Formats: sequence, structure tokens, C-alpha cells
Amino acid sequence: MDFALSPRARDYQARVRDFIRTEIEPREAEYHAALRALPDPWTRLPVVDELTARARDAGLWNLFLPDERHGAGLDCLEYAPLAEEMGRSFLAPEVFNCNAPDTGNAEVLHQYGSQEQRSRWLEPLLEGRIRSAFCMTEPDVASSDATNMAATAVLDGDRVVLNGRKWWSTGVGHPDCRFVIFMGVTDPDAHRHSRHTMVVVPTDTPGFAVERMLPVLGYLDEPYGHGEVSFTDVVLPADAIIAGPGRGFEIAQGRLGPGRIHHCMRLIGLAERALELACERAVTRTAFGKPLSNLGGNRERIARARIAVNQARLHVLHTAWLLDRSGPLGAYDALSQVKAAVPAMACEVIDMAIQLHGGAGLSDDFPLAAALAGARALRLADGPDEVHLGVVARTELRAHREAAEKENR
Repeated sequence: MDFALSPRARDYQARVRDFIRTEIEPREAEYHAALRALPDPWTRLPVVDELTARARDAGLWNLFLPDERHGAGLDCLEYAPLAEEMGRSFLAPEVFNCNAPDTGNAEVLHQYGSQEQRSRWLEPLLEGRIRSAFCMTEPDVASSDATNMAATAVLDGDRVVLNGRKWWSTGVGHPDCRFVIFMGVTDPDAHRHSRHTMVVVPTDTPGFAVERMLPVLGYLDEPYGHGEVSFTDVVLPADAIIAGPGRGFEIAQGRLGPGRIHHCMRLIGLAERALELACERAVTRTAFGKPLSNLGGNRERIARARIAVNQARLHVLHTAWLLDRSGPLGAYDALSQVKAAVPAMACEVIDMAIQLHGGAGLSDDFPLAAALAGARALRLADGPDEVHLGVVARTELRAHREAAEKENR
């Protein structure tokens, strides 16, 4: 295993880092202040259009997609340091057209979509002209087990009829959200992994409604947000189905592999930024006649944070390496490992940084409170810790169980 960056990845990393430092970071305070001042925060501000135009002109666009026809053609390992850089900024992923859930939806349409679906939805999504959302989690069932899903996608001749309620549908608040990908049960009597179907739903379809936007620890995450959405007798032509009836679970597994690791990549950058802020605070603030860095075990906390971030980065790089070589199924166990480990690490590092900032760390004067809300949410998104730990334990115990069974025969 060689985790050294390829010359191409090094070039992109340098360019992305420079663009964030010179173009995005100087505008972030202005952006967030302007957004908070709006009576309707579900608005795309002109500064975003300016920055995205510059990023596209600089060739820093759709960096997540390995297909050179649509993106930079980087593999997962090459993309990792770029996503880490983007994770330092709440604005950067959108500026480079690398923001969730659009990246995951683009990958679904790219891998599984029909030609018509790609023309109608994928192309404008990759051009940044529209946004999207993903509707899978439901409020009335334990959605960590997808087989609990209650929403339905019922075939009716050449139509499909959708009913149900979804929530935590990230991105549905964006003013440019033009479609969602809905997952529902088509055949409840089929094998549990063949019951579900994914459908592309235009947001102007009758029966589709955003009922409310959900705050995460008080943060709405505007202008994308997380919505509760209802589908009431939503009727669509059957060609809105992605790949075919009953393939929803298969598509979900393919989508969640890259999506999970992209979240982890960005969280490394977020944790790095929090650690930097912690160190800056520790050496510039004085209490009881000493710098904060020399009080209360703070030096050890900072050292442990550095070790934790570095460990998490190597874990993510190893998983990216496996994903490139074996696909989501071959990297299934490793993906669960990083998804359980990295958000927890980020929460700990950010919490330490908040503690060093005192009351200021809880305010909007620093990005730490919002960072903690985002990192904490990711311990639930794409599967809670317990699900991923269960996968890891099952894999770890399988060989020992099989050996014991063989010995007892």
C-alpha cells in the first residue's frame, strides 16, 4: 500500500487548498452574516454564484466523480485529500460542486440511471444548475434497518404510485432543489433485499410536499437543510424508476459506500480546522498568569487530538485504497470502521476546541458550534454507530466462529 499522492492528486490538492485560502475563506464571514440576516434563509446568495464560476473556470469542478467525461477522473484515494481540504469550510463543497447529497445522487444516476434520466437530471446537476435531495429515512420506523421502511412505490401498469413520509432529507430546502430520489417498498413479499425501488421525483409533482425543515442542535444548515417530506399519491411514469423495480437496496449499498467515505474525508478537514483553532487559542490566551496551553492538561489534550486526527486520516486512506481496488462490497467492513470511528473522533476534537474557547466556542463568532452539530449528526447519517460496529464485530467474529464450528464437527 502506497498512500503517497499521485502527481495529479498533488496538483489538485495544491490548487484546491489555494482556492479555499484565497477565494473562499475571505468571503465566508460575509456569506454567513448575509444568510443569517435574510428573512428567508433558503436562498442562494450571489457570492456562491461568483465563487462557483471561478472554481469552474479554474478546472476545480466535479472532483468527486472518477469518470473523466464528467469530472476530474480521480479515484477515491486521489480525491481524499481534496475532500479533506473542502471539509475545512462549510461553503467549499458547494463551490466545487462536490456537496452531499448531490454527489451521491449524481453517482446513482451515473451508475444506474437511464439515458433519459441522465440527460434530464444528471447533466444539469453536474453543471450546478440544479440541486437535489435523497429521501430514505422515515420518522415512524427505526430507519437504521432499511427493511423497516413503510413508504411504498406501487407499480400500476405503466405508472408508479408513491406514498409515505420521509425526513432528514438533506438538501430539500435549497431553492434550486428540482428532484429527490425516493426509496420505497414495491413488493413486501420479496426477499428483504429485493423489496425496494428507487424513483426520481421532480419536486413540482402533485402530492409532493416539504412539511417542515428540521434543525440540528439549533442549526438549520441553510440553504440546504434537512426536511420532512410527504408523498401523497404521487403518480409518475414507470420510467422514473431507477434501474428497475426491486433494485433499491442494491443501489443504496452502491451509493452509501462512496458517500460514507466522502463524509469521513471532509470530517478529517473539519477536525484539522478545529485543532488549529484550539492551538491558536491555547497560545494566545492567558489565564491565571499562564497561556492556556500550559493549564489543565491542555498540552496532552492537543497532543492526543493530533494523534487521533492522523490515525483517522490513515484509516480513511486505507479504506479509499480498498474501495478503489475492491468496490463497495470489498471495502464493506472498512467503510463501517471509518464511519464509526471518524465522526466520533471529530466530535471529540471539536469539543476540546470548544472547551479551550470557553463561551466563545458556543457562539457563532467561531465555526466550532456548527462544526459540532454537523459532526454529531454524521454519527447517525448513513447508519448510526451501532449498525457499523455490528458489521465490524460480525466480520471480526466470523472466522473464529467458523473455526470453532469446524473443530466441533
